[in-house]
Amino acid sequence: MSIEHKAPAAGGWVNMSYLEQMANAGSEVERSINWREKGNADYALQAGARALELLDMTLDCAKGFSRLKETARAREVFVDYFYGDNCYKSTAGSWRKYFLAFAVAARRK
Repeated sequence: MSIEHKAPAAGGWVNMSYLEQMANAGSEVERSINWREKGNADYALQAGARALELLDMTLDCAKGFSRLKETARAREVFVDYFYGDNCYKSTAGSWRKYFLAFAVAARRK
C-alpha cells in the first residue's frame, strides 16, 4: 500500500497536536461520507483509506492511554461503519459531529 499523506508521514504528523491530527483525519472521513452519498464508491473508498492512514499515524504517535484508546476506538467504529456491517449503528451525522468537535478545538488553539 502506498502512502498518500507523504509530508505528514515524513515526520510532520508527530509535530501536530492531537486535536489537529484528529481534525485532519476527520476531514478525510467527511470526504469518504460525501463521496458515498454522491454514489461514487471508488472515491469514497479512497478517502476512507486515507482516513484510516491518518488514524494509524495518530495511533503510532499517541501519547497516553486515553488518546490511544480514543483513537483506536474511533478507527474500529469507522471501519465497522464504512466497511463492515455497522454493528455500532453509526450515522453520517454522528461522524460529522464527532470530528467537528476536534476541528473546532484545533481551530481555537
